[in-house]
Amino acid sequence: MKKVLILGAGMVVKPIVQYLLKQGYHVTVATRTKSKAVAMIDGHANGTSLAWTVDDEATLDQLIKKHDLTVSLLPYAYHMMVAKKCIAHKKNMVTTSYVKPEMKALHEEAKAAGIIILNELGLDPGIDHMSAMRIIDHVHKKGGKIEEFYSVCGALPATEACDNPFNYKFSWSPKGVVMASNNDGNYLRYGKIIYVPPEDLFKNPMKTTFPEVGNLEIYPNRDSVPYIDLYGIPETKTMFRGTFRHKGWCESLDALKALKLITNDKYDFTGKSYADMIAMLIGEDSSDNIREKAAKFLGLGTDAYALNAIEWLGLFSNEAINRGEDTPFEITSDIMIDKMMISNTERDMVVLQHLFLASYPDGSKEVLKSSMLDYGTLATDTAIARTVALPAAMGVELILEGKINIPGVYIPVLPEIYNPILDQLETVGITMVEEYGLPESEILK
Repeated sequence: MKKVLILGAGMVVKPIVQYLLKQGYHVTVATRTKSKAVAMIDGHANGTSLAWTVDDEATLDQLIKKHDLTVSLLPYAYHMMVAKKCIAHKKNMVTTSYVKPEMKALHEEAKAAGIIILNELGLDPGIDHMSAMRIIDHVHKKGGKIEEFYSVCGALPATEACDNPFNYKFSWSPKGVVMASNNDGNYLRYGKIIYVPPEDLFKNPMKTTFPEVGNLEIYPNRDSVPYIDLYGIPETKTMFRGTFRHKGWCESLDALKALKLITNDKYDFTGKSYADMIAMLIGEDSSDNIREKAAKFLGLGTDAYALNAIEWLGLFSNEAINRGEDTPFEITSDIMIDKMMISNTERDMVVLQHLFLASYPDGSKEVLKSSMLDYGTLATDTAIARTVALPAAMGVELILEGKINIPGVYIPVLPEIYNPILDQLETVGITMVEEYGLPESEILK
């Protein structure tokens, strides 16, 4: 029986554990909180749970040695430690995280060890890479060129669960979602590089309509430009990667950012109320009439939607913060988590869509669209957990079966990786619906 070691037991780990157990592998889940691993294994005879922390490298070394493959679902900072031990013991490795330069630098060592270290095998990154490359390779095989490419993904509450002003609920990494709001954006459009500084990230979002979901907004997702080379489309004039949100998120987060409520600057909040915090951050001497003062600072009317969202969080209230030295980010994100976690009676959903404008040697053009909509519930598995964990699970299965056998450090942009995984994902209902021959009016404006 093949043995798989899974490091970490976060919010998206359960589906990979249960899938691999069902496929007949022995699965060891090593994590700080053993009770989480026990719950995921759910009494299965082939499952083993272990209390383990990242500072215990000696135990990690022995675990990797005793297993056939290691899946690191730890924070990315620890992947290098795991990778080096996998190389030393000639054991394959899978992660769902972005590849850092230091991981890429291990390519030759991994090849020499005869192992694959397969990264970015989740949703975004992961399914997005695989489904995009399947279309790109299709166009190139026909002698065509990609003129424009848009890739947008979002982990969202299902429409019926949107019952707060942000129209958002957390189904994964809550702190990470809020922290990502401080990112900048960089993309190529119509041959021009467009840089979006952090303070403008949520201004002027694109708008689209997604089937079965309705109206959504789109803002830039970090730096899109490197994907031109990553996807092998130097000919493209547009490369845009974005994030889907329901209406309400962008304008509300834009106001939170402008009020400095998600900065990591430290302040002394001893004896302060939430209203006092805002007054301090915007340079007001008093927290009296704080909503009006915030509106003036933002250049908004006092009845602005974003102010309603901030009031709903309780940030205009005179309630005591009960913190000493801390950051506005920690305080604000804690409130958001307290009020905006998805419940086990609500559905989340993952929305992913690629749009391509392709041109061909005969002068013809077409828009190609690749779309996915996946629902989940916390009572079973969230959509975000399914779509992050199951690609990794299937990558593990295909590696152990010898169906993916290319040593080195990779992401899933090669046909011998993405084709079998995408095919396998369809067996569990995770399917990209591909449309061809669409008019140019389908491209995002």
